[in-house]
Amino acid sequence: MKFIVKKLAWQGVLVSCLLSSAVAQASEQLKISTDREQQKLFIKAEKLTSKSSSPQYKKLYNQLHYYPLQPYLDQRRLLNNMRLSDAKAIDDFLNKYEGSPLDWSLRKRWLQYLAKKQQGALFLQFFKPTSNAELTCQNYKFSLAAGTPEKDILPKVTKLWLVGKSQDDACDPLFERWQAAGYRTDDIVWQRIALAADGGKHTLLPYLTGLLPKQEQYLGKLWHKVRRDPSLVTRLKNFPKKSAKEQQIYLYGIKRFIWKDQNRAINAYQKALPLFNFSEAQQQQVIQKFALALASKNHEAASEWLALVDPQRLDDKLFQWQLTDLLKQQDWQRVVEVLKQLPKSHHSNLQWQYWYARALIETEQTAQGHTMMNSLAQQRHYYGFLAASHAKASVNLQNKPLAITKEEKLKVINYPAAKRAFEFFHLKRYHQARREWNFWLAKLTDREKLVAAKVANENQWFDRAIFTLSRVGYMDDVALRFPKAFGEEISEQALKQKINPAWAQAITRRESSFMSDAQSSVGARGLMQLMPGTAKQLKRGSVSRKYLFNAENNIKLGTKYLRILLEQNKGNHILATAAYNAGPYRVKRWLANSEPLPADIWIEAIPFHETRNYVKSVLAYQEIYQHKPGQISLIFDEVINMSIGD
Repeated sequence: MKFIVKKLAWQGVLVSCLLSSAVAQASEQLKISTDREQQKLFIKAEKLTSKSSSPQYKKLYNQLHYYPLQPYLDQRRLLNNMRLSDAKAIDDFLNKYEGSPLDWSLRKRWLQYLAKKQQGALFLQFFKPTSNAELTCQNYKFSLAAGTPEKDILPKVTKLWLVGKSQDDACDPLFERWQAAGYRTDDIVWQRIALAADGGKHTLLPYLTGLLPKQEQYLGKLWHKVRRDPSLVTRLKNFPKKSAKEQQIYLYGIKRFIWKDQNRAINAYQKALPLFNFSEAQQQQVIQKFALALASKNHEAASEWLALVDPQRLDDKLFQWQLTDLLKQQDWQRVVEVLKQLPKSHHSNLQWQYWYARALIETEQTAQGHTMMNSLAQQRHYYGFLAASHAKASVNLQNKPLAITKEEKLKVINYPAAKRAFEFFHLKRYHQARREWNFWLAKLTDREKLVAAKVANENQWFDRAIFTLSRVGYMDDVALRFPKAFGEEISEQALKQKINPAWAQAITRRESSFMSDAQSSVGARGLMQLMPGTAKQLKRGSVSRKYLFNAENNIKLGTKYLRILLEQNKGNHILATAAYNAGPYRVKRWLANSEPLPADIWIEAIPFHETRNYVKSVLAYQEIYQHKPGQISLIFDEVINMSIGD
């Protein structure tokens, strides 16, 4: 393995000029304080809400009259031991807090209680449109019972029935009435079969098959078989009539089978093509799926299928694979030709601009190529930073800090929801805090949202500031978007592990946006998103969920893991970054299957979409965290001069 790596002089890089404006404005910061004694009283009162008539609870409650979270005590009291006599109190509460996080959990429980008690009139009074199928069905049932004409209700039931899973039992009587009125047609049944087969619950298919006319029930059985074993598309005798519905099943199966056995799928489709009456749009769907699967599997036929994709149908994923295929061959003249032929909509893409400029330079069209690079170098972006290094220009962060007055801040935090959000944040009840934040934010103008982001940042609620700026679309306050959150802890541990603090900061920013209780769908936890198994190995002992959600613990283990990955990859932080996201064994496999490539091409050719974007983001974030005005990027200068591969 050969690496051409320049040594980074990174000590002290986190003391960045981009943060100086935040320091200068410190006198204008608005710190939201909290009363620790009131917090303690609230926590005690919470535990006593089931005994709300007790003198102890009443005393605590009365001491909390001006505490922002007192409404949560009222909510919990109403949730306990519901009675019909509570209707007035619940109505008053829900009217006062309608749409807020205080609303739904109480309203849902109350509606379920009223449905159980068969209190139709009250149910209709309290019902609000919801995605909850059980309550929606109860609403339709009570509406019909109250005299609403069937023509106003039953057509809406079709949407409830037409899903790829079983609905709540509460819907069954409604569905029976809907069916008796003739709304369950053969076409509707077929649509639901398609939903159940393609991404839904396949266990529903036998039931739905029985609802088809007898002469079509073989289709439901066939779809169920193809769902379980898509290789059945290789035997065309399974599709005797080549009808539109058989064709639908075949297309579903072949688009799944290509991911399992590429050679057999290609052969099967080529045999089926002259026998079925596929439309041009259907053929393009298959071509796109084949091109995507073959490219991701590094199949020898990938280039051929990528070339068959209609340029007008070239989405971001297919463009990425087509670009990757061209770059790995390093046929720069071909890169110029293909990129130039793409629809104009691609030309504004920074990725397209960088590689087109790079290809122009490689084909000795240097004047045009360098002009494009110089223009692209003005962008605060991964490709902009790459272009700046090619152009030997200093990085331009385009930093435009928000100018916000203290009066604006005081105005926005005066909302009760804002006070509840920040109080939950101070209590470290982050989930509840975010729910209140989102409710509050929905009521604000875009300008007020920016003010809220500034206040969140000043109170070290960094993730809300980051996400809110993105939501509004204001991306130019660099210090707000890339705060030096947990800076002391990260710097201390990074220096202890002898790794670049800005790299560790960039990893943390990319992993969690500084949300200390972040948890991914696969179970990664905390600021640096550590998997429990990895954390256990690093600590050499068991780790609890609470341990990983502790910021200091998480940073300590995360930076240790970065150092290990850096050592495993011979000091190459690009490979170590990829390994942090995808795992070290995948990176080793990618290296083993790759010819030596310039680093920018190797990054572009990373097979995993998530890891490819992750590496680009971390490199860009690291540049921002260690940026020095007027300096050519050391990080991206390293990238454009590095070769990666066996």
